[in-house]
Amino acid sequence: MGIYLNPENSGFRESIASAIYVDKTELLHYTNQVLETKQKFICVSRPRRFGKSMTAEMLAAYYGKACHSKELFLNFQIAQYNDFKIHLNQYNVIFLNMQDFFSRTHDIEKMKTLLEKSLLRDLLKAYPDVDYLDQMDLIGVLLDIYNQKKEKKFIFIIDEWDCIFREIKHDTRSQTLYLDFLRNLLKDKGYVALAYMTGILPIKKYGTHSALNMFDEYSMTNPKQLAKYVGFTQAEVKTLCEQYQMDFEESKRWYDGYRFQDGIQIYNPRSVVSAMLSKTFDNFWNQTETFEALRDYIIMNYDGLRDTIIELLAGNQKRINIGTFHNDMTTFSSSDDVLTLLIHLGYLGYDFEKKEVFIPNLEVETEFLNATQNAGR
Repeated sequence: MGIYLNPENSGFRESIASAIYVDKTELLHYTNQVLETKQKFICVSRPRRFGKSMTAEMLAAYYGKACHSKELFLNFQIAQYNDFKIHLNQYNVIFLNMQDFFSRTHDIEKMKTLLEKSLLRDLLKAYPDVDYLDQMDLIGVLLDIYNQKKEKKFIFIIDEWDCIFREIKHDTRSQTLYLDFLRNLLKDKGYVALAYMTGILPIKKYGTHSALNMFDEYSMTNPKQLAKYVGFTQAEVKTLCEQYQMDFEESKRWYDGYRFQDGIQIYNPRSVVSAMLSKTFDNFWNQTETFEALRDYIIMNYDGLRDTIIELLAGNQKRINIGTFHNDMTTFSSSDDVLTLLIHLGYLGYDFEKKEVFIPNLEVETEFLNATQNAGR
């Protein structure tokens, strides 16, 4: 068991030991189905507070061969499926939090060096008897382990994959180096059984293409078959309201509003949990970098954005084209691109059928009002 190779399952253990844990383990049944297929590359983008890291920890606990996690999952949905025991703790899991590496270096070259050194230490310690061509070459080491040991392939779990595009928004050279690194690490490599990436933004596009075009994307504009795992469903919130004797209609007014295909409505999970535990309906968003971005875009008033926001605050919806968005925080050709970014940041809901944006609930409306007031200072 290492720090990045087959880490311990303490993160998921803490989640299920918490006062409120909503069972999302059925997602594992889907990932089991795509293991070692052309659909094995999954990128899930969600706003902050929507459980991305918790899901990543769940996958690591389930697949990691050193975790011994059977008892953690026995009472949850995944245990009812025939594939539960087949894949339980059977894989080498590599779990990387890109925000952690970048926060320690603030430079893409240094970040890449630190990541490679850290992971190589775990790999060489776990497999000292492999005949390595070059112990300093991460991809070569992974290939040597896979080809010589003939074990299960590696599962890569990459959390906060997009931190580069949020923290160094204008540094296209570093962004390109980073995308090249990920592509070289994962694409067309026989040692990959599954790659699961999470972030706020979908994968960066250059023109009409993506450097990581092998990934299937599940985003806030179209989470597809993973929609019910994005946040809390209406049924899950009803159950919590009954348990904590909270008004369901008020919960709906404050935290509902993220609409997906097939009538699925999703609630902000972190806010619902905070409301249940505090017995208070309030705005539980923290003023992070996404709030600063919202305020900055309002100040810029790009392509009449401020007028559009006023319309949305009045309860109207606006039809937009999400197809021109480049999946970053700087490349905008119209207000539609900014509005699409705000969907991914969680500040707007998106009606997939009507192709319209709207302010989803009272909590987000409060954030818009706060940002509008701050924009005037």
